[in-house]
Amino acid sequence: SELIKPYLGSKYKVTEVPKSLIFYMSKHSGPVNEIQWCPVREQSHMLLSASMDKTVKVWDAVDTGCCLKTYSCHSCAVRAARWSSCGRRILSGGFDSTLHLTDVETGKQIFSNKTEFRISALKFHPTESNVFICGGFSPEVKAWDIRTSKVLRVYKAAVQQTLDILFLPEGREFLTSTDAVSRDSADRTIIAWDFQSAAKISNQIFHERYTCPSLTLHPKESVFVAQTNGNYMALFSAQRPYRINKKKRYEGHKVEGFAVGCEFSPDGTLLVTGSSDGKVFFYNYHTSRIIRTLSAHKEACVSAIFHPVLPSLLATCDWAGEIKIWQ
Repeated sequence: SELIKPYLGSKYKVTEVPKSLIFYMSKHSGPVNEIQWCPVREQSHMLLSASMDKTVKVWDAVDTGCCLKTYSCHSCAVRAARWSSCGRRILSGGFDSTLHLTDVETGKQIFSNKTEFRISALKFHPTESNVFICGGFSPEVKAWDIRTSKVLRVYKAAVQQTLDILFLPEGREFLTSTDAVSRDSADRTIIAWDFQSAAKISNQIFHERYTCPSLTLHPKESVFVAQTNGNYMALFSAQRPYRINKKKRYEGHKVEGFAVGCEFSPDGTLLVTGSSDGKVFFYNYHTSRIIRTLSAHKEACVSAIFHPVLPSLLATCDWAGEIKIWQ
């Protein structure tokens, strides 16, 4: 993209809150569960989307707002999809319990596998590009190796479902958020794991009685944020013992049972989240105050993500199947 080229050599500038709609993209016929910008900076005009309509799509979301390709390898809703680090493959998982690794150019499956559970979360390892972690409607989370199409490790938790997975820097440890809120205790809602040994490091991280549909890491500081079904985001240390910051809570948006995602801006100054009322909320990371809200969608907005290279470009998606690009 010619628009991205001038920014490739320079350091990312300050993020401003976007004000105007650039593209309105509505080719999905079901709710959009997840969107992700291509991680390869030169190809970051491409946006990936996964939908309940059983498809994964790739869009030119910077220059034209057009759908470049649709991948229909799943027979049920696609709950999770991720770019590979090289930007040439897409990993997807869904309610048909299958995993697919698809070649972006040809649309062919490089790797396909059936799991024993419906998949709701996928993440590539940050330094081992052939390894990913998969979780879903199961007490187990699994690490897979693409080269062998085999499970490397199994992480066993006494839960019913994994909602999200977050690797900590270097990938030696990762977190899972689960739906294990029992009547007497909220332990196990966020579990920290040792990636290599599959040992549980801690399940005493979050003690409030809410599940956390999504987790996100700060780009510069050693902290992470958990979106909670209590209509607020909680801040934690990303180092053991992963303590919660009781002084900061980001509240004002609504979650209401939707898997609403949250993310930091690339410079780490803003925390952005969708909301079940269709709005997007921008919080000042340091003060935890709301800077602005954007009336982005009519239906629940489940994801809002800043572009990794172009300052202040934002993609949002909703429960009606719409994707919008803002600046």
